[in-house]
Amino acid sequence: MEFFCYHRDRPGSLPLRDELLEEHWSYMDRYAKEMIARGPTLADDGDTPTGSVHILDLPDPAAARTFAFDEPNYQAGVYRDVLLRRWRNTLGRTMWDFPGGRTGGNRYLVLGVGTGQAADLEVPPDRGELIAYGPLLSDDGATWLGTAVLVRAPDPDTARAILTPDRYADIEVHNWQFGGRPS
Repeated sequence: MEFFCYHRDRPGSLPLRDELLEEHWSYMDRYAKEMIARGPTLADDGDTPTGSVHILDLPDPAAARTFAFDEPNYQAGVYRDVLLRRWRNTLGRTMWDFPGGRTGGNRYLVLGVGTGQAADLEVPPDRGELIAYGPLLSDDGATWLGTAVLVRAPDPDTARAILTPDRYADIEVHNWQFGGRPS
C-alpha cells in the first residue's frame, strides 16, 4: 500500500529542525527501500523549509501511522500537523526514476483537497514533467479525497493547472525539492 505523508513545520522550528537533521536522515534511511519520493517544501525564498513530504510503500495504515508519528522531528515538535493518506502511484516509478533528474527547473508539490466525485485519476497526457502523481485515498482505499503531485514547472500557476480547478475545495502549491542526504 502506498501512502502520502506531509509534515508541515511549526513556525519558528527551524533551529530545532537543523539540530535534528542527522536524526531525521537516519530515521529515513530505515525506510529507503519503501521510499517512492521525499523532500522538503520550501518558503518563497527557496531555502527555508516549511514541511517535509514522504511517499512510501508500506504494509498497512498502522505502519504508515508509525512512520509519520515516530519521526524524530514530529516527536520533538518541529511539525505543527501531519497529512497522512493512502495514495496510488499512477506513474509506477520513484522520484529517482524521473527522467528530468534531481536538479534543474522549479519543482512543486501540488495538493488538491477533493470535494464530490473523483477527479484527475488518469495521468495527464503531458507526463514528462511529472515526478510523482496520484490520488489521495481513505485508509481503506475506497474513497477519493484529493490528488497529490510532485512536478517540475516554470511557475506555481503552471503547476496548479495540472489539476482540474473546479473539482477541488482547495489546491495548494508549495515549492519542493528532491530530498535525502547530500551526495
